[in-house]
This record gives sequence, structure tokens and C-alpha cells, in this order.
Amino acid sequence: MRRAVTHLKKSDPVMRTIIERIGPCRMQFSPPEFHSLAEAIVYQQLNGKAAETIFKRFAALAGEPLTPQGILKLSDEQIRGAGLSKQKSAYLKDLSAKTSSGLLDFARLPDLPDTEIIEHLTQVKGIGVWTAQMFLMFTLKRENVLPTGDFGVRMAMYKHYLDVPRAANKSAAAKKLRKRKIKLPSPEQMEKIAKRWEPYRSVACWYLWQSLDTKTL
Repeated sequence: MRRAVTHLKKSDPVMRTIIERIGPCRMQFSPPEFHSLAEAIVYQQLNGKAAETIFKRFAALAGEPLTPQGILKLSDEQIRGAGLSKQKSAYLKDLSAKTSSGLLDFARLPDLPDTEIIEHLTQVKGIGVWTAQMFLMFTLKRENVLPTGDFGVRMAMYKHYLDVPRAANKSAAAKKLRKRKIKLPSPEQMEKIAKRWEPYRSVACWYLWQSLDTKTL
């Protein structure tokens, strides 16, 4: 991690400023196993205490750590009774069935390249590219992932790299630009900005997420 932070500070003055504001990188990781991916499905589109409460209810029924067998033994009614939607119930059952059949093999994942892992995971209903990328970053500890569809990363890139400098706030041109509707960066723009971060784009994204919560921005 120290090597990654040193590289980012040297290669990008904007990122260096963000890192100095945030401090040491404290990325937290989960084990690359079935439980982590099932938990990610449960937490999709949920936040805060409500998400934690629902997950605890579900885990109490299925057993913790979550296993394919523990989930498959539950009825749809039991899963919905824990607070999960019919759609998420279907996603969890599909994940469990594909894992039980061997179609989804977690033991293989650490040895596969990122693109093949994304392809492998997205065969499960409810697992899109973004969820697969989060699995790459926070379970498999892949250091060079750039989730171009992530709203937080796009917003942080806009603020730090594309927005009109706040120092120019008083100029007529700046005021005119600030009245325009925000246009978040395209995947192509994001790739261009992130080029200097390689091979540590995952760490840079962590700092971008953290930067949205700092009072100085």
C-alpha cells in the first residue's frame, strides 16, 4: 500500500493533494469466497442501519457464514420475510445454485485475469460489472481496477479534475460555467485521467470515494 500511495503522489499533483487531506489508505478487504458475494447482493441498493438489520435477519435464517446450502434451504417467503425483495431472492438462489453445481468456482478466481473474473461472475443474475469490479477490488485485492460506471468515482473526478477552479469563482466566465448542468466524465475521459495512476487505480479510487466526504471540498 505504501508503494501505491508513493506512486500516486509522485505521478499526479491533484491526487497528491487528496492523499494529503485524507491521510493513510485504509482499504478494508473481505475473503474471496461465496459469503462475500452473497453479502454484496444483500447490500445492493441498501444503506446504513437498515441494510445491516436486513442482513442480520437473513444471516440468522441462512446461517453465517452464508453458504449455497444454507440459502437454498430457504423458501422465497422466508427470504422476503427477512426484508429482501423477490428480485434479490431470485439473485441469491441463482448464485447458490450456480455455485453448488460448480458453474461458479470461487477457488479458480484468484488465478484468473480481471476480465475473465468479471465474465465469470456476471453469469449470475443480479451480478453486474460494477458488483464484479467491487469484488475484484475489495475481496481479490486487485490493485488496478477502474469502475467507470461508479457514480462516486465519476463525481470525484469531475470535482477534482474537470470542474472550474474555485479560485476563479468571481470571474464572469466561471459563474457562467457553474450555472451549466454538471456533465460527469465519460469512460474515455476517466481512462485518460486514470492513466497516470496505473498500476494502482483501485487505491486512487478509494481516495476519490473518501474525498467526497471531506469538509474541505
